[in-house]
Amino acid sequence: MKTISIASDHAGFALKQYLKNELSSTYSILDIGTHSEESMDYPDVAHPLAESVLSGSSSWAIAICGSGNGINMTLNNHAGIRSALCWNTEVARLARLHNDANIIALPARFVTKEQALEMVLAFSETAFEGGRHAGRVQKINLREQ
Repeated sequence: MKTISIASDHAGFALKQYLKNELSSTYSILDIGTHSEESMDYPDVAHPLAESVLSGSSSWAIAICGSGNGINMTLNNHAGIRSALCWNTEVARLARLHNDANIIALPARFVTKEQALEMVLAFSETAFEGGRHAGRVQKINLREQ
């Protein structure tokens, strides 16, 4: 069973729990935190989430915060991480197909749990197309991995 990682701040906690439950029959899930709705800072889970992907502990990951922006920005500071903020299934699919995204970031306050699950499934079922997109993806990092 493939391992994926998941993390959220307090605003995304309920959605994280829902997605873990829905995906647990398909994936082994590494829950990076947070573990309650108590207020916390998203970078405290974003950095370990990025490391789980970079180290190979997980194949890809799900990141959740209120708007999706903060956790996404934090993740993309890691060379080798390509986190995509997604708000519908087509954006999620294209993030994988064209950008070889390895983390899907979700805005918990702006999508339903059903929409989030649809996006995660579209993300997980789509492979990187390569070709003309490969050179573009190689130009993303400004620093060494």
